[in-house]
Amino acid sequence: MTQEYHVTSLVVHAAPGKVEQITADIDALVGADIHAITDEGKFIITLEGATQGAILDNVEAINALSGVLSSSLVYHQVEPIEEKSEETP
Repeated sequence: MTQEYHVTSLVVHAAPGKVEQITADIDALVGADIHAITDEGKFIITLEGATQGAILDNVEAINALSGVLSSSLVYHQVEPIEEKSEETP
C-alpha cells in the first residue's frame, strides 16, 4: 500500500469581527497553517495530511466555523511517499 502526502491551500473569507476567534480555531487544527491574514478578514491557509479525508475534514471544520463567509480551494497536490526497504541504503 502506497502512503501519500497531501498539501492543499485555501483562501478563507471571514467576518472582520471574528478574525481572532477564527485564527485560534484554525491554529488548533492538526496540519493547518495560517500564512497571511488581511484587515478585511481574508486568510491564506495551507492544510497538510496523510489522506484526502484528513484534508477534507479540515476544510469542512473551517467552513463550519462561526464567522467564516466562504472558502476557496486554490491548490491541491498529492505525492506518494516511497517506503525504504531495509536493503535500500
